[in-house]
Amino acid sequence: MRQSISILGCGWLGLALASDLTAKGYEVYGSTTSVSKIKLLEEKGIKSFLIDISKPDLDIIRDFLSSKVLVIAITSKNIGDIKNLIKHIEVSEVQNVIFISSTSVYPFTNDIVTEETDTLNTPLAEMEQLFIGNPSFKSTIIRFGGLFGYDRKPGNFVKDNKPVEYPDGYVNLIHRDDCIEIIEQVIFKNIWNEILNACADSHPKRRDFYLRESRKTGKSQIVFNEATESKYKIINSQKLKRLLDYKFIHADLMNLV
Repeated sequence: MRQSISILGCGWLGLALASDLTAKGYEVYGSTTSVSKIKLLEEKGIKSFLIDISKPDLDIIRDFLSSKVLVIAITSKNIGDIKNLIKHIEVSEVQNVIFISSTSVYPFTNDIVTEETDTLNTPLAEMEQLFIGNPSFKSTIIRFGGLFGYDRKPGNFVKDNKPVEYPDGYVNLIHRDDCIEIIEQVIFKNIWNEILNACADSHPKRRDFYLRESRKTGKSQIVFNEATESKYKIINSQKLKRLLDYKFIHADLMNLV
C-alpha cells in the first residue's frame, strides 16, 4: 500500500508539491475550497477533498486526515479556524504536521535573523505556537521567505508608479523548487519538532535585485523611495542546511535565469 500524505491547501505551492509527491509514488490527498478545482486535482492523480476549515464537513475532513503526515499550506489568519482544525487533527491518524509559515513573523532587526530571534505578536506567530505546543502530534514549522518561481516573477513584484521601499535593505526570497524539495526532505528524513528558516543563500540589496529583475519583465524604469530609512533583516537558514544536509537549488538570487 502506498504511503499517503495529506496537503491542506492546493494553491500555488501546495498543488506543485502534491503533483511532485504523486509523481514519486505517494498517494496524495489534496484539499481545495473551490469546486472548480476538483477536476484539476483529479486529473493530476491527487485525491481531492473540498474543505473549508471554517465549516468543515466532519466525514470529509476525517477521511482527508487519514494520513500519517499532514502539510498545512493555507493562508488563513483566523485563529479560531486553526484551533478548530487542530481539534480534528488530534483525533485523526495524523502523527506529523508541517506548518508552512513565513519569515514575516520576524521584525526588522537590521541584523541577521535566526530561529532564536524573537517574533512579532501576530496571528501567524500565534498559530505556530498552537502547533509547536501540541502533544498529540509532532510539528515542524517552516518559515519561508518570499516565494517566487515560474509564473511568479520577482520583476512583477515591482508595481508601476509605486516606489520600491527600503532600497538599501536586503532580499529574503526562496524559489518554489527549493520549497518543494525542503518540505519533502523534512518528511523523508523525519525532521520533526523543529522550527526552520528557509531562504536562498544570497541576500542582495533590494535596489540591485529589483532593478535586475524588473528589466527582465520589460519595465523601462523603476523608482526607489530614497527617503525611507534602511530597515531590513537577513534570514539565516544554516539550521535547515545542517539538519537536512541541504544545498539550495536556486542559491544565488543575482544569477537567476
